[in-house]
Amino acid sequence: MVTVNIDPIIFSFGHFMLRWYGVIVASALGTGIWVASREAKRKGISDKVFGDAILWGIVGGLVGARLFHVLDHWPHEYAANPIRALYFWEGGLAIWGAVIGGLVAIALFAWRRNVRFSLLLDSVTPGLVLGQAIGRVACIITGDAVGRATTGPFGLAYTKPAVMAPALGVYYTPTPVYEIIMNLTIFAIIWRLRRRQLPDGALFLIYLLLYSTGRFLITIWSAYEIIAFGLNQAQLISLGALVIGIPWLLYLLRNKQQLHPAAQA
Repeated sequence: MVTVNIDPIIFSFGHFMLRWYGVIVASALGTGIWVASREAKRKGISDKVFGDAILWGIVGGLVGARLFHVLDHWPHEYAANPIRALYFWEGGLAIWGAVIGGLVAIALFAWRRNVRFSLLLDSVTPGLVLGQAIGRVACIITGDAVGRATTGPFGLAYTKPAVMAPALGVYYTPTPVYEIIMNLTIFAIIWRLRRRQLPDGALFLIYLLLYSTGRFLITIWSAYEIIAFGLNQAQLISLGALVIGIPWLLYLLRNKQQLHPAAQA
């Protein structure tokens, strides 16, 4: 069992507060963009196109991440004071919202600029999942997205009043730690597969299926509000991603085999 004694606020000056959440999320974005830019260059995407696409993706991802978080926590965090929904610097970003918002934004960009959407997706995939792993470190410090209260053998408890954990001194299931391990594992797999001769879009779909499966299982121990069928928001989206992603990946792989049949001996 681990007690987290780190204050989420690094320092404050008047109304300005520098929080660990913002610093770590910025670091995650920077690292993810750097990795994605290298992959985009390797795939022949110009710096101009990549830069514009990433800008669209970041804006869409941040809007989606905050929107999904607010919707999931509306009754007990934001209903009494809706203006707090705009205080994103306090913490509270939903990963699925970031992925979906970023996808929609990049799809619109690709359509407007006549760029191959699937190629852009594969380019950003390694940086995306690595950024997710880094970003979850912020959740450990702030107590955001921790799971249910637990008696062991592994839990996180918080002592600082500025954290987002439901209560101080209570040990919670360390779901952010599990997600970091999961995301780093997925990154290692994606990093090895990225040079394989996969059809465009397959690399992203492999990430999507691995992440959806892991996220569904991890959020069994989450404290998220149940939405329908005994499942929370993250689990419902994970199931939807699996339903869409599995046949889509099988189609791409089968289509590639038909276009490039194995040479006969």
